[in-house]
Amino acid sequence: MKIIGIGLLIFTSVVLVILSVLAFFNFPFGLLFYIMCFGQLLLIFTVYKVLTDDYHTDKTFEDRYEDHSPGMGD
Repeated sequence: MKIIGIGLLIFTSVVLVILSVLAFFNFPFGLLFYIMCFGQLLLIFTVYKVLTDDYHTDKTFEDRYEDHSPGMGD
């Protein structure tokens, strides 16, 4: 995944965590509503960007999992 995808995921997570913190401290509803709408649109955009990312790998099913060494438990 390209750096833009990871950056968007981090930014979206931060926005939604800030929304939760502001809601906990009883900020005005109008502010929370607009942050929530922005966060939802940002989440949809982030999912779209990650799923349409032009990412290719040369790994196949024969390569197995990267955390599993060949010959271990075969």
